[in-house]
Amino acid sequence: MQIDIISDVVCPWCFIGKRRLEKAFALRPEIEPKITWRPFQLNPDLPAEGMARADYIANKFGDPNHARRIYQTVAEAGATVGIAFAFDRIQRSPNTRNAHRLIRFAAAYGLAGAVVDLLFRGYFLEGRDLGNVGTLVEIGGAAGLDEAEAKAMLTSDTGLNEVVADDRNARRLGINAVPCFIFAGQYAISGAQEPEFFLPVFDLVRNSAAAQAC
Repeated sequence: MQIDIISDVVCPWCFIGKRRLEKAFALRPEIEPKITWRPFQLNPDLPAEGMARADYIANKFGDPNHARRIYQTVAEAGATVGIAFAFDRIQRSPNTRNAHRLIRFAAAYGLAGAVVDLLFRGYFLEGRDLGNVGTLVEIGGAAGLDEAEAKAMLTSDTGLNEVVADDRNARRLGINAVPCFIFAGQYAISGAQEPEFFLPVFDLVRNSAAAQAC
């Protein structure tokens, strides 16, 4: 089953949505997902070097108590799928363009899923700066990529135009929030829905494929 996942690696709901989708797969073990990760930047206007986390939160939320309440809600949702969010460890809010380039690069080696998982873990559990090339190279290496090749890619413009184009295409399609899951190019689910929410869509895709085969 082809599934396109449009997400950003600094979106906590995308991390939660990934875990909930995995739980949905566990409920339907006969499904063999073929996942393509598509880029979407929540903060495309951040400078390349990112921004201090405290400044980012002040600009985005204003009232720190409001931000604290929002992140508490996210943390509670994350705990239900085994994610122990450590928001206090995050020191910088990064521009994620290079992170998306790394995911695209990893896809050619069948390692996009591993890179995505390590990016989520690195940012939300360890507070790593995903805008730092050295950090991205280390994450790529941990996922199985050749670090020298990953560094050469990240210090060039390889994949940049494609990432920007994919992001713009998602917005042209009306996607303005992530995660967004597109199944077989036909059915879309927006948001980090509960695992059971995915099951009827699985059935729609499988029944449609069966009808076409007949």
